Amino acid sequence: MPGLYSFDEAQRRQAGPLLAGVDEAGRGPWAGPVAAAAVILRPESRFQGLNDSKQVAPEIRERLFEEIRRDALFYAVALVEAAAVDELNILQATFLAMRRALAGLAVRPDRIIVDGNRTIPEVTTRQEAVVKGDSKSASVAAASILAKVTRDRLMTAAHERFPLYGFNEHKGYGTPVHAEALRRFGPCPLHRRSFAPVRDVISPPLPFELPA
Repeated sequence: MPGLYSFDEAQRRQAGPLLAGVDEAGRGPWAGPVAAAAVILRPESRFQGLNDSKQVAPEIRERLFEEIRRDALFYAVALVEAAAVDELNILQATFLAMRRALAGLAVRPDRIIVDGNRTIPEVTTRQEAVVKGDSKSASVAAASILAKVTRDRLMTAAHERFPLYGFNEHKGYGTPVHAEALRRFGPCPLHRRSFAPVRDVISPPLPFELPA
């Protein structure tokens, strides 16, 4: 998508060549970590089929994952596990994963483009939050690919440890299969106990209202 690259070119002309795209994967699932990636692409890089990871077929995501890792100037992926999601809340856990990913870069970027409507707290580098940035910026789209494929691979591997839940299929998201497994077997260590579908299995809601 040429527009992805022209967006980044305009950002580099304003701020400098080291443009970092940041995106996350896994805010909504009931289980597993939230992942974030930070990517600084070469200005001349072009990737066939690059787009928001949710709009890209799994086999193309896998190819792009390898191509981006080989070609990017710098990249880093970071995770925040389910227990920390429960402790911090999902928004703050996502910001923590993004800060960790940025800290994993070998250089300080000239500017950061963050997918969404909020910049990352406690980051002093100039940032711009871009709604649907993963469909507007090549750097953010690349970050979305790295974050999603990393997380998907981890959840597929988790199926070997916890085969009752179908993590290899739904990756921890709320599907009927996942809901039924939760009902039958209860949560495993990967489940986010602060999320209502999991919390309700642990402590089912009362069938009546307590008096005020």
